[in-house]
Amino acid sequence: MGGFNSGRHGGRYTTSDMRALDIRKLQRDGFLRPGRSFGWHWKRGGQTLASINIQTGQDGVILKYRSSTDAGAWQERHYAVQVAWSPCHYGGQRAWWICPVVGCARRVAILYGGAVFACRHCQRLAYRSQRECLDDRMTRRADKLRERLKWEDGVLNASGGKPKGMHWRTFERLRARHDIFVGQVITSMDVKLGLLRRELDRRR
Repeated sequence: MGGFNSGRHGGRYTTSDMRALDIRKLQRDGFLRPGRSFGWHWKRGGQTLASINIQTGQDGVILKYRSSTDAGAWQERHYAVQVAWSPCHYGGQRAWWICPVVGCARRVAILYGGAVFACRHCQRLAYRSQRECLDDRMTRRADKLRERLKWEDGVLNASGGKPKGMHWRTFERLRARHDIFVGQVITSMDVKLGLLRRELDRRR
């Protein structure tokens, strides 16, 4: 079973740096019924990066996994996380994690895994967008659209055609948004290059 590095926490990191355990996905896939035991995996490029075992009960779940210590040793983790439920406006119920950190007990949709799975506040995480410059934000948004359009990654690569099965109206809307983001990135790059040239000329 894959483990977690206890050092990946604190104010230097964002939510994108951590393994996210989203209770909405567990509920949507029917994993929260009491009496279940299953593995949950994080993958990239078809390879498993980390995994945990989850056992469900009446009032919550038990998380079982390994995490590395600062000394590089592996430590077994085995603890309970409570689950709360709230009614939805149109019927049914929505599940929430209760952050297991002592003194917190926030009701959240996502817990982030370090040595212990905890809410964003207890892990002292920022959202990725809070630490991005404008160029990075526009590039990320353009790349997300390229992924949806099934185009090659990279805003400087050529645009592709309409994916099979996508409506033309949807395609045109997504392509227009993509082109706006790419235009902003290129404009910013031109400005920075101009400033760099002027600085180099000044130093000569």
